[in-house]
Amino acid sequence: MLVDFFTAVRQAGVPCTLREWLDLVAALAADVTFASMDDFYVLARTVLVKDEAHYDRFDRAFAAYFKGIESVELDVAQLIPREWLLNQWQRWLTEEERQQLQQHDNLQELMEKLYQRLREQKERHAGGNKWIGTGGTSPFGAYGDHPQGIRIGQDGNRRHSAVKVWDQRLFRDLDGDATLGIRQIQMALRRLRQFARDGAADELDLEHTIRATARQAGKLDLQMRAERHNAVKVLLFFDIGGSMDPYVQLCEELFSACRTEFKHLEYFYFHNCIYESVWKTNMRRQHNRTELEGIWRTYEADYKVIIIGDGSMAPWEVTHPGGSVEHFNQEAGSVWLQRLKSHFRKVVWLNPMAERYWDYTESLVLIRQLMEGHMYPLSLSGVEEAIHHLSR
Repeated sequence: MLVDFFTAVRQAGVPCTLREWLDLVAALAADVTFASMDDFYVLARTVLVKDEAHYDRFDRAFAAYFKGIESVELDVAQLIPREWLLNQWQRWLTEEERQQLQQHDNLQELMEKLYQRLREQKERHAGGNKWIGTGGTSPFGAYGDHPQGIRIGQDGNRRHSAVKVWDQRLFRDLDGDATLGIRQIQMALRRLRQFARDGAADELDLEHTIRATARQAGKLDLQMRAERHNAVKVLLFFDIGGSMDPYVQLCEELFSACRTEFKHLEYFYFHNCIYESVWKTNMRRQHNRTELEGIWRTYEADYKVIIIGDGSMAPWEVTHPGGSVEHFNQEAGSVWLQRLKSHFRKVVWLNPMAERYWDYTESLVLIRQLMEGHMYPLSLSGVEEAIHHLSR
């Protein structure tokens, strides 16, 4: 039992022994944890890893071995036989053909039609315009083409037009050690500075050393001082996955620049729009989240908040409860954005999408209104404008 997992952990460089593996098996036999990947992860790490220095190695082995096994929070996809979603061909329509397809007035109407199809459909369908299937113009299924649908069982994005996605999607964390390809962003961030000396007095103060030595008639008198750091506190929120995939490198460059320039830096991830919770690690985003209300209890109002995202989503995600593409949000995204802005004094939004396209996305227009004009392109000039606003 779990021999392959034990071997994978050992191969990752974690020095666990046969005794510890037997302890893990015994704990499972005693039902210490059951049917929860999150609980099993904590149990396995506690039993197999004896040194915190090996946590990263264990996490990589765990993620590789159990890739794709985490449970999906919503169970609609489990109600649909897999053969209904087999990919035989992909449908691509022109923009004119897409505009002729029926669009629904609200999310509730779309969801009611999905549940109606689930009650009525008895067999696989492909290439049609009504049933759950593949390769057609129905708003339900995979590998078809519809301007407003629910994606089920499809591998990856195609048109970025789904308003709900019933699949377990894996996002990767941004690499904070990426080598900057646009050093100008780093230079622009340096304008957001407020220096203060803190910590132990371990830096030589040359000017005061010379003065003290002169007062001692040439007898060397070393004077030390605390190191000077940028005292500005920054809070980053990164949109991750989906339509943000083409901008990963640019976001990593910004992330690296921020980690270099700001000593007081915290970051979180979200998807599409900020709702009631955010997360620090994408691999565990389904189970290890931080409530947004806890954010403003933890971080003071003087933190400078930078949100990075393309703002491209169904407008319901911003305006309606339950509009999130991945879960049922009790309150609309606009409510949470307003609360975030009401707590922190300075909030800006950096958008990696080319500015000339901003007016063509309804959700982006709504977010720009919520940000009261403080949305800037993720470019050199845009970052400079955003930093100018944050520093005022």
